[in-house]
Amino acid sequence: MNTQAYIESGILEAYLIGIASDDDVKEVEAMQTTYPEISLALNNLQTDIIQHFNTSAITPPPVLRDELMLKKPQTEVKKWDFTQQGTNAQQENRDSKNNYVEVEFDNTHIKVHKYWRPAFIGVFILSKVFLILALYFYFKSDSLQQENLRLKQELKISTNK
Repeated sequence: MNTQAYIESGILEAYLIGIASDDDVKEVEAMQTTYPEISLALNNLQTDIIQHFNTSAITPPPVLRDELMLKKPQTEVKKWDFTQQGTNAQQENRDSKNNYVEVEFDNTHIKVHKYWRPAFIGVFILSKVFLILALYFYFKSDSLQQENLRLKQELKISTNK
């Protein structure tokens, strides 16, 4: 079998990324045990992919990281592991390269822009002022109507005499 053509076919990359079909996965695992060139190429691809992800990784802005942590489900998501056949030393080496600090973020409060608080306080105070003014003018109107009725009755009494 031409192992170089098999390596260049792209099936090893699909196997590592996890998009290969079940038949392809079985075929790659069988070929890996049979041909050492394929096993070596698979290990080289694994290290290349890991190095690519480690070198091209960027730190997200803190605001975005906080939002993502809030949206993160409570169950722990299984991390992608490229080194299924790797040794524990490779795993420890990869973990030591991780510069991120694990932070638990448990905040259920809604953060509101700083200008909204005075606006809400102003609207609340204005609503109370308008309520007091409405009550004042209602009672003033009521007392004027009663005064008007009283004056009309006095006028009738004085005209009837």
